[in-house]
Amino acid sequence: MDRPWSRVPGWVGAALRPELAGATDEVIAAVRAEVPDYARPLTGRFGMRITEGVSVALGQFIDLLGRDEPLGDASVYRALGQLEHREGRTLAALQSAYQVGTRTMWRRLGGSTTARQLPSEVIFSLAEALFSYVEQISAASVAGWAYEESSRASSMQARRHALVELLARQPPAAPAEVERVAAAAGWVLPGRLAALVVEDAVAMAGRLPGAIGADLDPVGVAIVSVGATRNGPAGPSGTRGEPTPDGTGWLDRLRAGLGGRRAVLGPVVEPSQAHRSIARAQAAWPLHVAGLLHPGSDQTLARADEHLLALLLAAEPQLAADLYERAVAPLRTLPAGPAARGEETLRAWLDAHGDITATAAALHVHPQTVRYRLAGLRDAFGGALDDPAARLELAIALRMSVDSCTATDHPPEP
Repeated sequence: MDRPWSRVPGWVGAALRPELAGATDEVIAAVRAEVPDYARPLTGRFGMRITEGVSVALGQFIDLLGRDEPLGDASVYRALGQLEHREGRTLAALQSAYQVGTRTMWRRLGGSTTARQLPSEVIFSLAEALFSYVEQISAASVAGWAYEESSRASSMQARRHALVELLARQPPAAPAEVERVAAAAGWVLPGRLAALVVEDAVAMAGRLPGAIGADLDPVGVAIVSVGATRNGPAGPSGTRGEPTPDGTGWLDRLRAGLGGRRAVLGPVVEPSQAHRSIARAQAAWPLHVAGLLHPGSDQTLARADEHLLALLLAAEPQLAADLYERAVAPLRTLPAGPAARGEETLRAWLDAHGDITATAAALHVHPQTVRYRLAGLRDAFGGALDDPAARLELAIALRMSVDSCTATDHPPEP
């Protein structure tokens, strides 16, 4: 690392030392006047720390002049950055304080009797030494501040991860426990919420007002606030200060925040029912990935409650497969061509609730053609087409065939 202070004659430091008496107070006054975060009385721990920090920095700089030595232990400045973060001051405020302090110190040095007697090349070396020195100690403070910020963010995310897992618990946790964990996670429980299953859930939650997320295995879960919070509005990180989504506009904001990512949204529920929203969104996720919820479309956001039949069938795949095989078994007795036309006709007829005209319009054929086909199908299915329960099973089976064939080009297998 460069040591520009080594190029300043050693006697300069000794000559400057008595002339810098009172420089500490001058630097502190300038910082307090120009940086709002430091405009507070120099009392207690705050006053002691800032006075000590400035005086130590000035003394160390004078001691380094004329020496070919590195800065040395910068832990004191790193610790200063950590303390500044704990006190709630921003990184911008910390850097501004260093900048103001440096300018003030250079004006004091440049106006000293010793400096006015120095050759120009030594003045240049002195200026380079000061700015390099402050750059190095401020870098140590910034590193300390950043470390504290990283530790705090990591700790906060760990608490939010625990909160999401608690909300997913079945049976649900006691309300008092949820409130306690939410408070520790810095999240104000909303009046209503919904689970969003999405990859990179933590990053996704950061883009949604009042949301928290956890990157669970195999896919993450974000909890999205819907409506006002219980104890006042919440901001982007779950803290108060900005209204959470409400009405129908929150869905538009959610879609915009997804930015094309594939996701499943669970039902909107009260916090005590969060586990239900999470479980339903998680159950719908593999179906969405397989293309079974929006077959043939480019939609990225699926709402689990719009696909309850698909979820019901997916919950018991063997039972669903048996239902399919039994319901469409009469079609297996027909040759391939009539079987395909028969399936198409049955689907249109059931969708039209038995309306021959509507069925013909959907198939682009004459109504008499529909009647002719249905007569053949009645022969194959017997009385099933007139039995409400059998028609329901057939409608479900044909819907399964449409969704599965669209996604996989073959009917569901047992």
